[in-house]
Amino acid sequence: MNDNYSTTAKAERLSDAEQLEKQWKSIDWKKAEFEVNRLQVRIAKAVQEKKHNTVKRLQYLLTHSFYAKALAVRKVTTNKGKNTSGVDKEL
Repeated sequence: MNDNYSTTAKAERLSDAEQLEKQWKSIDWKKAEFEVNRLQVRIAKAVQEKKHNTVKRLQYLLTHSFYAKALAVRKVTTNKGKNTSGVDKEL
């Protein structure tokens, strides 16, 4: 987006960090969990029915899903062990 033609005053514009934080807080987490779980259940059923092409297609959908990515980031950033050093003794 080119800000040169924006009609919003510069003082009123949100910084990228503020805008991203606002978007992050506006995610409906219940809906995200529901949608990801729904895809996972569909994958499990397709595996049981040995529909390999369907499994591949659904796995692609899951790995490219915004909700799945957002849930993964939330899980990693909010877990209890996030301040525990790893095998390399660095955070």
